[in-house]
Amino acid sequence: MKFRYTFIFSIISVFLFSCANKGQGPTGGKKDETPPRIMQEQPPNGSLRFDKKNIRIRFDENITLEKLNDNVIISPPQVRPPDINAYGKNLFIDFNDTLHANTTYSIDFGNAIVDLNEKNPLKNYVFAFATGDQIDTLKVSGNLLNASDLNPISGILVGIYNDTQDNDSLFMKKPFLRIGRTNENGHFAINNMKEGNYKIYALKDVSNDFHYNPGEGLAMYDSIITPTVEPHVFNDTIWRDSVTIDTIVQRSGFLYLPDNLELLFFNENLKRQFFLKSERKTPTNFTLFFNAKADSLPVIKPLNFDWENKYIVQKNNTSDTITYWLKDSTIWQKDTLKMQMTYFKTDSTFSLLPQTDTISAVYRRPRREPKPNYVLNVKTNLEPNFDVYKSIIIRFEEPLQNIDLGKIKLNEKIDTVFRALKYECQPVDSSKMIFNIIYKFEPEKSYQLAIDSAAFISIYNKTNKKLNTNFKIRSLEEYSSIKAIINPFDSTVILQVLDKKDVVIAQKRAEVNGVLFEYLKPGDYYLRMFIDQNGNGIWDTGNLSPRRQPERVFYYNKKLSLMANWEFEETWEKWGSEPITEQKPKELQKDVSKIK
Repeated sequence: MKFRYTFIFSIISVFLFSCANKGQGPTGGKKDETPPRIMQEQPPNGSLRFDKKNIRIRFDENITLEKLNDNVIISPPQVRPPDINAYGKNLFIDFNDTLHANTTYSIDFGNAIVDLNEKNPLKNYVFAFATGDQIDTLKVSGNLLNASDLNPISGILVGIYNDTQDNDSLFMKKPFLRIGRTNENGHFAINNMKEGNYKIYALKDVSNDFHYNPGEGLAMYDSIITPTVEPHVFNDTIWRDSVTIDTIVQRSGFLYLPDNLELLFFNENLKRQFFLKSERKTPTNFTLFFNAKADSLPVIKPLNFDWENKYIVQKNNTSDTITYWLKDSTIWQKDTLKMQMTYFKTDSTFSLLPQTDTISAVYRRPRREPKPNYVLNVKTNLEPNFDVYKSIIIRFEEPLQNIDLGKIKLNEKIDTVFRALKYECQPVDSSKMIFNIIYKFEPEKSYQLAIDSAAFISIYNKTNKKLNTNFKIRSLEEYSSIKAIINPFDSTVILQVLDKKDVVIAQKRAEVNGVLFEYLKPGDYYLRMFIDQNGNGIWDTGNLSPRRQPERVFYYNKKLSLMANWEFEETWEKWGSEPITEQKPKELQKDVSKIK
C-alpha cells in the first residue's frame, strides 16, 4: 500500500512539473554539423565505358541543392546543361547533351549539396566517369587575380585548349576543352586532364557559350602548360588546441603540377559605342549622352533652326556627355529642336562605323512658368581651413560671356588689415564654367576671396551677387609625408599612395633617390606600383589581340601609419619577388565580384 501511494505521488509530481515548464520546451542536443554522407553511387564514381544518360547518388539523409549555377562545374562544358535535382536522400543527374566518345567527364559540385535541415555542405565533391577505356587524372591549378588591384575574383571560368598555333582564334570561336571555376580566394583547378600541351585562359562568360566574345573580361597565360604528376610526401598537422601542435603526420600521395599558375584578369578597352538619349531640362541647353568614351564630337546638322556661331559646347573628359548651350533666344524658345546627328557607333565586331540619326531635343514646359531669375549662382571649393597645396576653384551654373578681374580680390589678412595680392586666373575649359585662381599660399596665414557683384556675367545676362569668403591655410605640422625608395630602381615604375579603401591618393614616377609625397593627412596608407611600359603615366589594361598583357601591378605588403608633422621614409626592397597572392595587405583584399 505504501509503495502504491509513493508511485501515484511520483506520477502526479512529474505531471505537475511538466505543466509548470511548458514554456521551456525541449532543449535538444548538439547542433548537427555533419555534412551529408554518400551511401551509394550508380554507376560508381570513376566508372569506365559509361554509355547512359542518368546518374543517381544516394545519401544518408535528406538533401537539397543550393546555388547550382554558382557551384556546379561540368567538364567538358555542356551546351545544354544536365538536369540536376534532389529528391529526399537522392540526387539525380540527367544529361541532355550527347556525350563524346573516349572522353573523361567530371561534375564538380562545389558546395551545392547540403543537408536539408542544417544546410551543412558536402564540400568539393567531384563525380567523374569516362566514356572510353580509361579515365584521365591529371590536373592543373593556380590563382586568378584582378590585374589592376590584385584582388581575387570568384565565379570566373578557367579553361584550356590543346596547344595549336592559333589558340586565340579558338578562344573566340569554340568552347573550352575542360573548365574550372575560381572560388572566393581566386583559386581554381582544372581536373581530369589528358597528357599533352595546353594553353589556358580565364573568362567572365556573360554569354554562357564557354568561349570569348568581345567585351567579356578575360585572362591569358603566356606559356604552354604541360600537366604532370609525381609522388609526394605531405605533412598533416594535428593540433592539440588552437595554438599547440600535437603531432605532424606524414602521408604519401601525388602532387599534380603545375599548381601555382598566375592569371591576371582584365577587361579590354572595348565598350560598345552608341547613342543613349538626349535630355533638355531647361530651354537654354540640351545634353547628349553616349554609352562610351568618344575620340571626337558628333556632327550636328540642325533641321528646324540655325545655330551657326550661336552655341557653346561643354563636354566631360571622356566626351560621352556633351551639353550644348544655346546663345540665341530664337533657338531656345523652341520647344522642339530637330537635328541630324552623325557619330561613330560600334558594330558586332567592335569596329567603329559612322552612323547618322535624326533626333529631337524636347523641352516640356511646366504648367506654371517659374519667375525669371537673373542671379548667377557661384560656388567655390573654399573651406575655413584650406589646404596649402590647393588652388581656388570657382564654378558657375552656365557659361560666362564676361569676367571682370578688377572685381575679384584675393587678400592676405595682416593683423586687421587686408592686403591685395597678385594671382593668376585660368579657365579650366572652353565653356568658361570653371576657373582656377592660382596663388602660392603660405601656411598658417589668413586670406580672403572678395568678389564684387556683377564680376561675372553669363551668356544669358545673369550676374553674381557679392561674395566674401575668409579662410586660413593649414599649418605644415598638420601634414605628414612619405619618401618612397624602390630597390632595384626602375625608371618605368609609377608609385602610388593608397588610402585604407585602396583608393589612389597621389602618384609619381619613381626617381633614383626616391619620391616625396607631401601634404598627407595623418592616418594609414599603403604603397602600390605599376610598370608604365608605354610611358603614358597611366595604368593600361591588356588586349587579346595583339596578345598584350595588362601592365604589371605590385603591392608593398606593409601598412604605413603616418603621424602629424612627420616625414616617413620607406625603402621597398626586392619589389615583385613575393608571390602575387601574398603581396596585397590582407586588410585591403576583397572579392571584386562582390563589389557593386
